[in-house]
Amino acid sequence: GIRLFGNRDNNRFQYNLAAFMRLEKDTNSGLNDPTQAPRSDWVFLANVYRQDFLIPALTSQFTLVYNMNRERDDVEIDDNGFPVRPALLGTLRGRNYDVLYVGYNADGRIGRINLTASLYGAFGEDRNSFFTDRPADIRAFFGATELSYDHDWMRFRLSGLYASGDGDPFDNTESGFDAIFENPVFAGADTSYWIRQTIPFAGGGRVISVNGRNGLLNSLRSSKEQGQSNFNNPGLILTGLGADFDLSPEVRVSANANHLWFENTSVLQALRVEGSIPRDIGFDLSTAATWRPNANQNLVFRLSAAALVAGDGFRDLFDNLGQDRVYYSVLANAVLTY
Repeated sequence: GIRLFGNRDNNRFQYNLAAFMRLEKDTNSGLNDPTQAPRSDWVFLANVYRQDFLIPALTSQFTLVYNMNRERDDVEIDDNGFPVRPALLGTLRGRNYDVLYVGYNADGRIGRINLTASLYGAFGEDRNSFFTDRPADIRAFFGATELSYDHDWMRFRLSGLYASGDGDPFDNTESGFDAIFENPVFAGADTSYWIRQTIPFAGGGRVISVNGRNGLLNSLRSSKEQGQSNFNNPGLILTGLGADFDLSPEVRVSANANHLWFENTSVLQALRVEGSIPRDIGFDLSTAATWRPNANQNLVFRLSAAALVAGDGFRDLFDNLGQDRVYYSVLANAVLTY
């Protein structure tokens, strides 16, 4: 890729112009694989940052991102022997698409309230919808915000997210929001069950996941790293509460509670050939303890536990013979920087 960047006004104004040709990823590590030919998937980006824009202490970013994908004729099998392009959904055919993302992001504070926010619209054309085999317009929207308040050694957080879902998979408009690539640091990040775990889309497609690993969007992709974006998806609504407790310079304890819903289940109903699927995914509860023995980022150890208390929509997707309603994960991570 290539990048042109600059700043002015004592660094209060920054800009970037960039173009990238995406590389294939290693299936298991998610790292770039330079031994394979680059993908026919280009990303062109322009953004501008402005500190203290309208509100002091708040940095605003305006973004335009154009994704041009020309992988309609590609057949890609991942390192584990599973097909990732084209996704085995609907007509099972590959797709070309053009998408322009128009976005605004904010990071900073308003008085005592810390604010992080993103708003995006995705507009373009899918040359071959896998439901109809006809071109379809892309028109999808995304919004997320996290408010937090600091009190001494404690931080309390309130999170909200909306990603539009497609309400009619057989019309000429795809309105389920999807990203080019996502890695959310939001609502508990990778300590969350829904973000950390890949949820398979059983019975609706072959080797398809509701969401991707370390991903939040319900995009129905074959792979976050190697698959194509999919704007025929059920979308997501999330509300959450969280808190961080800095017990010492070395130890932090965090807790999060999120409630998740599908924004619209029409796509799931069509792929599963079901008359109705409830929207409620369930409650995602997680906690984590982080230890930095040297009080810096060179050594970071984290132990986390998460549980998904399944709602009616999640239980409708899976035939659980034991009738269990709680799914859980326990993880230990170590990050070494040297």
